[in-house]
Amino acid sequence: MSATTTYSVGEVSARTGFSIDTLRYYERLGLIAPVERTVGGQRRYRDEDVGWLDFVSCLRDTGMPVDRMREFAELCRDGEHTVAERADLLSAHGRQVEAEIDTLRQKLAAIQHKLDYYRGVLALRENEERQA
Repeated sequence: MSATTTYSVGEVSARTGFSIDTLRYYERLGLIAPVERTVGGQRRYRDEDVGWLDFVSCLRDTGMPVDRMREFAELCRDGEHTVAERADLLSAHGRQVEAEIDTLRQKLAAIQHKLDYYRGVLALRENEERQA
């Protein structure tokens, strides 16, 4: 029988980038399953907890609201019969992320256009200064 590697809340905070307060908050919200505790009451996270938190970070970083993340977490905990619902939720979120990426690409193109203009103005000035 092999021992399971566990991590303290501080170690998980360092690995995931979530503050300790955020980890506790997410646990209270039900965004993450209740974490195992030592006899002394200290949280001990397992590798699968850290993996789940990495995915929660992905969802958060892509703008998924906490309520939707909690809904997804609950569906995951409810078992395999919720796979279609989970897929629908992630699909809808993916479409939203794609739309945001498209918008950002359009804004980036506008920035690049303005930058090209300024570079042209600077090149023209440099050329005029060389000729003077």
